[in-house]
Amino acid sequence: MAIEYTVQIWKEGEHYIAHAMPLDVMSSGKTPEEAKNAVREAVNLFIATARDIGTLNEILEECGYYVRDKETVSPSWISVEKQQVELSV
Repeated sequence: MAIEYTVQIWKEGEHYIAHAMPLDVMSSGKTPEEAKNAVREAVNLFIATARDIGTLNEILEECGYYVRDKETVSPSWISVEKQQVELSV
């Protein structure tokens, strides 16, 4: 069984942050590639731990995944956008 997730990467100071959605797992690295590899490892550990403690199905369902014909279907992204809000000073 495999699941898909989307990774966003941005820079904070000297590090790059990677966020796996919709699982809400994050990690970081000194380069975008390091951050991507670190979040992949973090997702694998997150999934393994959830499986070991018996909460994987519940977590995946809460994140919008479901099973169809013995395959896990990922949430369908409608849009990924960058937006802004004005801050009053």
